[in-house]
Amino acid sequence: MAPSPYASGAVKHDQGISKAGNRFARRLLVELAWCWLRYQPASALSQWYRSTFGASSGRSRKIGVIALARKLAVAIWRFVEDGLVPQGASLKAEAV
Repeated sequence: MAPSPYASGAVKHDQGISKAGNRFARRLLVELAWCWLRYQPASALSQWYRSTFGASSGRSRKIGVIALARKLAVAIWRFVEDGLVPQGASLKAEAV
């Protein structure tokens, strides 16, 4: 899930997200993104998705979930490395 840059002469922009890499990991991240939207509706990532892709057609929403999956992967990495909880996410209390 990496950006696909386009560079030709003076023109440079991103074309979207490529399908290079581990297919299983990509599927897992996309499923996690759908679950994130359902179970973390108050988080900043869910609000970003809804404000950007909420009123769009089905195809645009699916493309948006891929973008959300990439943002979510970065947020999870930050949580694992630094303990930084994604903004607005609610954590379940630890079982005793």
